[in-house]
Amino acid sequence: MSTWFITGAARGFGLEIARQALERGDKVVATARNPKAVQDALSQYGDSLLAVALDVTDEAQARAAVEEAVQKFGTIDVLINNAGRGLLGAVEETTDAAFRSVYDTNVFGLANVTRAVLPVMRRRRSGRILNVSAVGGFSSVAGFGVYCSTKFAVEGLSEALRAELAPLGIQVTVVEPGYFRTDFLDATSLHTEDQVISDYAATAGAVRQAVPGLNHAQPGDPVKGARAILVLADAANPPVRAQLGGDCLAEMDRKIAYLREETDAWRELALSTDHDDVKGAVRPAA
Repeated sequence: MSTWFITGAARGFGLEIARQALERGDKVVATARNPKAVQDALSQYGDSLLAVALDVTDEAQARAAVEEAVQKFGTIDVLINNAGRGLLGAVEETTDAAFRSVYDTNVFGLANVTRAVLPVMRRRRSGRILNVSAVGGFSSVAGFGVYCSTKFAVEGLSEALRAELAPLGIQVTVVEPGYFRTDFLDATSLHTEDQVISDYAATAGAVRQAVPGLNHAQPGDPVKGARAILVLADAANPPVRAQLGGDCLAEMDRKIAYLREETDAWRELALSTDHDDVKGAVRPAA
């Protein structure tokens, strides 16, 4: 039996992960800005559920939520950093306030919760952290550049965390969902910038126009996606990255092939910048 701490648990992936963990007999600390929504949705699970108010951008509130979780259940075995928000608009169209707001939730909020939970896991030399990224955390797209940049940040942070925490018995995995049939593209989760610059009509503008038609027609099944996340949480040797959805896999394959082709095309230029006395030498990775 495990104890889960899940952010953004009022709907979508967060709610479904909480439901499935509770269904199999685990304990769940389900956090959300509106914990009543969580309690109403999962009330049948009684004392196995602790619904806690949490705005991940509030570091003090994150620490208080973790303290409440430990007081109730004694520990935290699995952290799911799921809370996030989207932003649609060309980079130039995006205001400073909107830019910072999405980083506050997707990057700094994730860091707040992770820092609050890690002392609990380090004391036990055990734990799992699953950071929910996106296909956009590996391959960016016009119109979602700011959002994707936050997920790139999550992936870089997660790789470093994995290296830092593995010797302490704590495993870290980045989960990269493709497009799933949740409410992520609804206005409640996705902010669309008001400013529209006509020069981006064929790029970010085309994406802006396409999004409404994609909403609630996405290929991914959130019930199956949540089930896959439980498999990752239980895995003896979980991957650094785990893709969810055929669309995500297809984009990963395309991007990896592109990176190899581009790297090969510019290899000689890269090598030309080395000092003569190190040419051909094997150098450690950065």
